[in-house]
Amino acid sequence: MLDNLPRGTICIEDIEMGMTRYLRKQVTDRDIELFAEVSTDHNPVHLDDAYAQDTIFEGRIAHGMLTAGLISAVIGEQLPGHGTIYMGQSLKFLAPVRPGDMVYAEVKVIDIDVAKRRVKLDCHCSVEGKKVLIGEATVLAPSRKFD
Repeated sequence: MLDNLPRGTICIEDIEMGMTRYLRKQVTDRDIELFAEVSTDHNPVHLDDAYAQDTIFEGRIAHGMLTAGLISAVIGEQLPGHGTIYMGQSLKFLAPVRPGDMVYAEVKVIDIDVAKRRVKLDCHCSVEGKKVLIGEATVLAPSRKFD
């Protein structure tokens, strides 16, 4: 994975509006197979070339939640990072991610409630500059005062 900053924690006291973090990851066949095992979602559109060829996607695609998991990785590792607690996430899937695609996942701070330690993040994933997933996340950020 390639990202723009090291892993760790950004406490609520240091989070600023517009702050952005991202990562890039190539989705592999192995990623899709492992996700199927962990999630128990063995839908053949993800795993069976012959089956998937006859779908609207005309080929295998990654699980949508595998792609969404990259948003979780940015949130849990970079912004706010370690100690962050997810409170909510909206997602809209715009296009499929295929094995071999390089996915760019980004989060951007769009609202901060320091008193409640809540941060709202605009989230998106893209492949070759085309958005494949959009959404918003609300998280409870770590604080130097309490953690």
